[in-house]
Amino acid sequence: MEFQIDKTDGKARACTIQTAHSTVQTPVFMPVGTVGAVKALDALDLATFIQPQIILANTYHMYLRPNDKVVAKMGKLHGFTKYPKSFLTDSGGFQAFSLSNNVKIDEGGITFASHIDGSRHYFTPKKVIDIQHNLGSDIMMILDDLVALPATQERIQASIERTTRWAEESIAYFREKQAQGVGVEQNIFAIIQGGTDRAFREKSAKELCALDYDGFAIGGLSVGEANQDMYDTVEWTTQFMPENKPRYLMGVGTPEDLVENVSRGVDMFDCVMPTRNARNGTLFTSFGKVNIKKACYTTDESPIDPECGCMVCQTYSRAYLRHLYRAREITYFRLGTIHNLYYYLDLMKQMREAILEERFDAFKEAFYAKRQKEKV
Repeated sequence: MEFQIDKTDGKARACTIQTAHSTVQTPVFMPVGTVGAVKALDALDLATFIQPQIILANTYHMYLRPNDKVVAKMGKLHGFTKYPKSFLTDSGGFQAFSLSNNVKIDEGGITFASHIDGSRHYFTPKKVIDIQHNLGSDIMMILDDLVALPATQERIQASIERTTRWAEESIAYFREKQAQGVGVEQNIFAIIQGGTDRAFREKSAKELCALDYDGFAIGGLSVGEANQDMYDTVEWTTQFMPENKPRYLMGVGTPEDLVENVSRGVDMFDCVMPTRNARNGTLFTSFGKVNIKKACYTTDESPIDPECGCMVCQTYSRAYLRHLYRAREITYFRLGTIHNLYYYLDLMKQMREAILEERFDAFKEAFYAKRQKEKV
């Protein structure tokens, strides 16, 4: 991986990440392709209408079905899915934790029951790296001990101590495998934990950022805490993260969350929000959210967002999209997803341009002013 900072404006950063498969310009939002596909879209839709340089696939789900060894045999993620750009794969630890009713964490790893058939599995730091070697992602995340909030101080402390031990084991194993010729074009990120406690976040960040990782993520946020607590935690944590490596905030979030955290120095984001909300009838626009289910759109000939350049806004009316949604027509899910992802990626491009032109504060002010002025 090659990483460079192209421009800063306050704490906001415009950077370039070069992987084996694509050039990623930040700030960047990564569409979530959980099982090797962004829901309702295929690789041609992505290439034609969205044009992301990087998407996320889920280690837990790909391991259980079709299995990472099958993916490896079929040309790894790029060959299997026909998406030619970069992939980031998470460690699967969050899904093992959140999707199973029977999870046991010990010093060696996480034991969980498959949400598909109840079969038992054990994720260790080394095993999740082996899985991601088979998947062939450009950026892999390590196994961490995540904590649901609220949590006791004792539980958070145990989490960050275990996360550091696993990180030390992971980076040693990853570099050892690279020396053997395995995963030489892959990169590895560690995940900072610590809840919303400043002392724990500082401890986790300092311990992890002292290790030989290619980038660092902030995990364990947007899990029920207040938005301002999340923003304050990100602002506190980024000061301990290297300036010369990518900064990734996992699982966040709304357009407002993206703007706020870019202003706090974050480079990379992912979230299911644009795709999930599209399927539920909520469409994101430059002036806020549109609930396409509302009766007021029954004969509305205007596009979802008059300022949007996506294929959907250039072609279809709100009335037609409302009709498709209420008819539960599959076409709606594709069109709504295309629009929401286009909006998210275009928002990131607008922020990058504002940083490069040193007008990010003005962009942020205008972003919020439009939302107050033109609520739908």
